[in-house]
Amino acid sequence: MEFKLVSEYEPRGDQPKAIAELLKLIEGGAEHSTLLGVTGSGKTFTVANVIAELQRPTLVLSHNKTLAAQLYGEFKNFFPHNAVEYFVSYYDYYQPEAYLPATDTYIEKDLAINDEIEKLRLSTTATLLSGRRDVIVVSSVSCLYGIGNPEEFHKMSVSVRVGDHVTMRAMMYQLVEALYTRTERTLDAGTFRVMGDTLDVMSSIGNACYRIIFFDDEVEAIWSIDSLSGQRIESLQSARIVPANNFVTSREQTRRAIDQIYIDLGHQIEFFEREGRRTEAQRIKQRVEYDLEMIKELGYCPGIENYSRYFDGREPGTRPFCLLDYFPEDYLMIIDESHVTIPQVTAMFGGDRARKENLVEYGFRLPAARDNRPLRFEEFRALQGTSIYISATPADYELALSEGVVVEQVIRPTGLLDPPIEVRPTKNQIDDILEEVEQCIKRDDKILVTTITKRSAEELSKFFDKVGVRNRYIHSDVDTLERVQILEDLHAGLFDVLVGVNLLREGLDLPEVALVVILDADKEGLLRNVRSMTQIAGRAARNPRGKVLMYADTTTKSMEAVIEENLRRRAKQIAYNEEHNITPQSAQRSGQGQRQLLGASEESRMAALYDKRESQQQQMVSDAEGEYYTLQNIDSLIARAKEEMEQAAKALDFLEAARLRDRMYALKKIKGQLLDERHSTKV
Repeated sequence: MEFKLVSEYEPRGDQPKAIAELLKLIEGGAEHSTLLGVTGSGKTFTVANVIAELQRPTLVLSHNKTLAAQLYGEFKNFFPHNAVEYFVSYYDYYQPEAYLPATDTYIEKDLAINDEIEKLRLSTTATLLSGRRDVIVVSSVSCLYGIGNPEEFHKMSVSVRVGDHVTMRAMMYQLVEALYTRTERTLDAGTFRVMGDTLDVMSSIGNACYRIIFFDDEVEAIWSIDSLSGQRIESLQSARIVPANNFVTSREQTRRAIDQIYIDLGHQIEFFEREGRRTEAQRIKQRVEYDLEMIKELGYCPGIENYSRYFDGREPGTRPFCLLDYFPEDYLMIIDESHVTIPQVTAMFGGDRARKENLVEYGFRLPAARDNRPLRFEEFRALQGTSIYISATPADYELALSEGVVVEQVIRPTGLLDPPIEVRPTKNQIDDILEEVEQCIKRDDKILVTTITKRSAEELSKFFDKVGVRNRYIHSDVDTLERVQILEDLHAGLFDVLVGVNLLREGLDLPEVALVVILDADKEGLLRNVRSMTQIAGRAARNPRGKVLMYADTTTKSMEAVIEENLRRRAKQIAYNEEHNITPQSAQRSGQGQRQLLGASEESRMAALYDKRESQQQQMVSDAEGEYYTLQNIDSLIARAKEEMEQAAKALDFLEAARLRDRMYALKKIKGQLLDERHSTKV
């Protein structure tokens, strides 16, 4: 099936030119292209048109899963008849296993898996292996972490056709090897049930449920049924049941893996004893033997991913299989916000390796645990397909790969212009800022003020407090989730001025901001280079009254470059508006794109339930320290926090889920304090 783009809009402004140039570059053999698109210029629509023209399977890579969810919603709207998949980390929360030698502290892995996201991940791999070409996968960088061997996943899928000569028992064995579980109750994803001569199977992806009817040793009929009522929906000639987990392997491969793990365990024990480290030798012996007993009895163990190299049949030091291995060679890769995503990809391996080294060094894991890892950057490069880097401020890396050829998209469909930039002297700058702030407040506009240090941000916030200006400050010492809440409060009109050190967060969507103030604009450095100041200035680009004030006593080369580029873009935008008689209109704030992930079945029901409870959540996420707790009510509050977290995660509102997760941890900490107090009282 071919990609079919559905949209009520036609490409406008720079979009037709950008689409044509990208297609020309890619069809001409360019492996790397850069799309420089300003905020609000419709970059996603441009990319959708490119995908529709090229007709290639596509991976859209984002640097966090909240933005990935928004992109998924947009692509799902553009391609409603094609396979648009979503692949992100399936953890509601995740505390990785670690060891801190300085304090002799072992931290056990703690996690909660989101079943709905796991279904979406399985659906992604199954769709890619199905041979379909009309596939778009929107993913976070979790796609670079290890998953199962695609050949094993494909081989362990269970295919059945009407007329096949196979016994029910043989079919059940195949399902068990594909990690399905037998049940006598209501069917859940990844389970099967036997009733007489019929075998009911609930697929691990979507909500597909099959009834396979046997007559002696032959498949007599296959039905698609309702999983709750058992009522037939339609008759099928065949069905393909994909494994219940991406990490699936044959029984023979499992036996070989166990044998090799025993051999490597012996080598590691010998190494520690030779070094005179008996504690580590005993520790690794106990841990690995326990894991192997569980694997032999149950087929899995906690932390089984640390043995993935053995189950994949890989040599030591070789990279794990990842989602990129599931794509055909000619796939297209779209890297969104590339100036942030690429550095994140680069740093993933180092952070993971540092943690694993301690676990191996002190006898908590075999050396093979190092090979359960994300890709190194050079490995990522080797697996890249034809790539389009998208950013308002492309980094030097993307520009170098594109050989300096940049496709521009600076005309916005709304007609909005880049905000004018004005440089003012630092003398009496605070009084000058106050005058500008008062004018904005009268128009009910909001203001962002960026400083060069955390101290100056806090001091300026205190000054605004004294003169009666409603404000908040934000910087790296402020908790990430609290930062999100502060931005939401600004959007809600709870205050007027936001002071911060770095306000160029990608995805910062605040159309109500009409003034951006950059203090110490002439202090060259990371926070005042061309890329940073361009991003900061762009925060006022969603408001027709947007304006940027730079306070400086000299004009640096970075300032000159930013201003020059600003004037060039504005001239082009003004000319286009005049030619087409367009009046700039304020941009609308983006909605919660992740809600597009929810279908019309159980997921929609969960989202509706979540919506009804939002008011309760807002009260619940207040600081734990500000409430009164006893041992009689703390357990119910912890349970409620966990329940609300799971509801938020199923609605794919990851920021809210993370906020509720932190509250749950805070409540558990308070429970521990209450127990300590009770114990000390009894003593």
